[in-house]
Amino acid sequence: MEKTEHTTVSTNGINMHLASIGTGPVVLFLHAFPELWYSWRHQLLSLSSLGYRCIAPDLRGFGDTDAPPSPAFYSALHIVGDLIGLLDHLGIDQVFLVGHDWGTVIAWWFCLFRPDRVKALVNMSMAFSPRNPKRKPVDGFRALFGDDYYICRFQVSNMKRSSS
Repeated sequence: MEKTEHTTVSTNGINMHLASIGTGPVVLFLHAFPELWYSWRHQLLSLSSLGYRCIAPDLRGFGDTDAPPSPAFYSALHIVGDLIGLLDHLGIDQVFLVGHDWGTVIAWWFCLFRPDRVKALVNMSMAFSPRNPKRKPVDGFRALFGDDYYICRFQVSNMKRSSS
């Protein structure tokens, strides 16, 4: 991991931490919940040795990237905006986009908002699910998987119920 470079980039009103290594076509990795860039450490090393420039940021609110205090600042538009700003800052036109778990959701929104910036998409662990305007995502997870589903466990309303 000694070859991996860590930098902080100002983008979309926040400071974003990223790990990067290599040169060549760019692969942008989007981590799962509640993970960090570190989840991609093996892929960074492997693909960089094959001639790719690999970038794995800590997404908004994770790790060493800024965490705005209001939930209103965590929309798909904000997070994709962070990533577009990151690519613009680095002078990158297009990427191979790779998402895992929650990162897949961001990757799909990225492709929907800015298809011009994506060469190809690889997503793992979650199937595409279009937004349902009648149900909040966490309520859908809770209905399908119950309060013990890992995403539900991190919700304030669930934590208040558990501590009562």
